[in-house]
Amino acid sequence: MDVANLGMSSDQITTAILAGGLGTRLRSVVADTPKVLAMVRGRPFLSYLLDVLVERDLKNVVLCTGYLGEQIQGAFGDTYRGLRLNYSQEAEPLGTAGALRLAAPFLQSDVVLVMNGDSYYQTDLSLFLSCHRNRCSDATLLLAAVPDSERYGSVVLDQHDHIVRFKEKSDDKGDSSDERCWINAGMYLFSQRMLSDIVSSGAESLEREVFPAWVGETLHGCRSQGDFLDVGTPESYRAAEQFFARYVPDRGLSLKNESAQ
Repeated sequence: MDVANLGMSSDQITTAILAGGLGTRLRSVVADTPKVLAMVRGRPFLSYLLDVLVERDLKNVVLCTGYLGEQIQGAFGDTYRGLRLNYSQEAEPLGTAGALRLAAPFLQSDVVLVMNGDSYYQTDLSLFLSCHRNRCSDATLLLAAVPDSERYGSVVLDQHDHIVRFKEKSDDKGDSSDERCWINAGMYLFSQRMLSDIVSSGAESLEREVFPAWVGETLHGCRSQGDFLDVGTPESYRAAEQFFARYVPDRGLSLKNESAQ
């Protein structure tokens, strides 16, 4: 299902992909390369994220780049499989909230979808959009169920799926009280009102500053089923090969040549 089937046009949603991380933990296996260009099954990791947007007809994309960002623009150019790519390049690390503040001039649509550039969640994006819209929410986090949240920290919700608490990684250590732990899956939907709040807050981190400040207001969680992957460590990066072999059809990719398709 694409956005038209949800009663929305593609111009009502802009996607920002946070692709400016230094990738320090990956340096041992991916040297001198941004994390989003790490090769998985012969393709840059970023291409898998962009393919999700192609499938849902979300055409407007802003790549929030930083470390070696010129490599990303050089690899992908201005279009990808019908997507329009804009670039917001940090001169210095600004954090996840700071990256959105810098990119704000590109993010003028009614709804802004934000995706972490180093994680992938195998789920139905249209259900996430429906969840956000049906609740008339200003801010919704996509949540993934995992058996053990010690590596990530977890999200606590009330019976109406309002987020009431973020549990730090240390808080979750050894906690097996819940059958499933809900974690931040690295995808967010914001209204313009909440994006303006991010811009005016001066915060650097969405996860450590912005989201905790929104608890108790309008912050919702959308529980979703699927398999979650991040490529932030050498171990998880190596697991990506098998992950995408299981879920994503193999197809050739020639990046700038692909842009014309």
